[in-house]
Amino acid sequence: MIKDDFKIIKRLYKDYTVKHLKKIIIAILFSILVAGSTSAIAYLLDPAIEKIFINQDPTLMYIIPFIIVIAFFTKGISLYLAKVIMIRVSQELKADVQKDMMKSLISTDTKFIDGIHTGKFISNLTLDVTLLVNLVSTALLNIFKDTLSLIGLMTVMFFQNWKLSLVAIIMIPLATVVARTLGKRITKATRETMDTSALFTKRLVEIFKNHRIIKSFQTEKFEHNRSSADIKNLKEKAIKMTEIFTRNTPIMETLTGIMIAALIFYSGTLIKNDELEINNFFSFLAAMMLAYQPVRSLAGLNISINQGISAAKRVLPIIDRDSEIKDKVGSPNLIVNKGTIEFKNVNFHYHSEDNKVALKSANILMEGGKMTALVGLSGAGKSTILNLIPRFYDRSDGDISIDGQSIYEFNLFSLRKNISLVSQDTTLFDDTVKNNIKYAKLDASEDEILESAKNSFAHEFIEKLPNKYETLIGENGVRLSGGEKQRISIARAMLKKSPIILLDEATSSLDSETESKIQTAIKDLTKDKTSVVIAHRLSTILNANKIFVVDSGKILEHGTHDELLSSSETYKNFYNKQLRRN
Repeated sequence: MIKDDFKIIKRLYKDYTVKHLKKIIIAILFSILVAGSTSAIAYLLDPAIEKIFINQDPTLMYIIPFIIVIAFFTKGISLYLAKVIMIRVSQELKADVQKDMMKSLISTDTKFIDGIHTGKFISNLTLDVTLLVNLVSTALLNIFKDTLSLIGLMTVMFFQNWKLSLVAIIMIPLATVVARTLGKRITKATRETMDTSALFTKRLVEIFKNHRIIKSFQTEKFEHNRSSADIKNLKEKAIKMTEIFTRNTPIMETLTGIMIAALIFYSGTLIKNDELEINNFFSFLAAMMLAYQPVRSLAGLNISINQGISAAKRVLPIIDRDSEIKDKVGSPNLIVNKGTIEFKNVNFHYHSEDNKVALKSANILMEGGKMTALVGLSGAGKSTILNLIPRFYDRSDGDISIDGQSIYEFNLFSLRKNISLVSQDTTLFDDTVKNNIKYAKLDASEDEILESAKNSFAHEFIEKLPNKYETLIGENGVRLSGGEKQRISIARAMLKKSPIILLDEATSSLDSETESKIQTAIKDLTKDKTSVVIAHRLSTILNANKIFVVDSGKILEHGTHDELLSSSETYKNFYNKQLRRN
């Protein structure tokens, strides 16, 4: 085991195992009883054969079998209690690790989440955590239980005949060599299996998420073939891992057979020379046979440890990940008055190693309490500007301020508390209508929820739902239309009552009647508030107090609608296209 592996085990003990130490100690005490009773069973064969079969003692014919039953009962109940305790510990450990992972993932940077497929995180949270917990709990119990049992049984063996015991001990280093060799192979196989499993999970997520696309493009057969290939690959990797793991069995069985044969041969010599009694031999043989299980378990323990450490190397970096976007120590709350937003020479790259500039030397003044529109072709940089305001991403250079206060000098909670976002890609939870609206304010009253729903024109369709506000809307609101989802999103933003509103093409894919209602709702939402709108619709552009034309990450021009029509060729072309489209 390398130095880094010891660090991981030490870290797991310090962060997760130590809090359950009392329960683990109790499980170890039961393990001592398991070891003691197992050793007693082997030892009792000596007096059983001598007193019952050789001396034919009538009293001990009842006492020794009764003691053997007690020994087996003690072993069984102690093993049961030890395992039950460690099962509880393992599940608590699993929950602790998963909670830490979820805490890290929920609070981590948007860039990190966007850069890794959801399926990989699911694989980390399920399969990897299970393997890690096996290292901490199951392996820990087996180390104590099997080591103590082996020590007890070897004591019986040496007590019966030290010469035979020395011969039997040869098996232990041989088993260790086998386990170490298989351990290296199983580690590699486990890593390959986990990677393949993560890929399959990714595929599942994409199939469920895009099932409408699959049906509309009639690619069911393609997806079936692709997922079948993934399943086949996963099957082969799992078989490979299991085969390597199972190789331990025939090797250990063969070693045991050779050892028993050698011991029987040597025992015959000792009995012939009057150096060993038959009762001592049977007691020794029983101890050695019982020792087979802990030897095999300890030999395979190296494999479980390698699997757990490999999983820990994938899980712990997620838990330890330090967000790039975080508060400075002691950063104060941002106080928003007018809500004026200003970009000063802001540059931004989505990836530091990427030369492509998403925003270049942007200077933008968005007046407080007024509506600012951003227009431009897809990919021009409009959404980037919106993402920089609540610090979903951080600028590469320059500064962004609200009411003259640099947003980087204040804590994130107070910044985002003052901002509401309504996007064209409406995100809702698989929960009730009411809970989706009150997500903006978890302690909102029924009256506040109702007011927001009415002002967003959501109340009228909510009242027609089977359970009204208690209706479950399905994954991302699958049971609602696009306009209905958008109105719930606006109701949620209204409930928050923040002074800054960010609207990302909120009406881009709606019919004219629904758009009219939502435009009215947006007008109410943005009244006397700082509103930044990514506009594709003429109605939004015309209502804006100032319009910025964005192209290839640069701010080309700005002004009112009339000013830009007369001075900006780019804006005029955009406007004319909108007219033709409408």
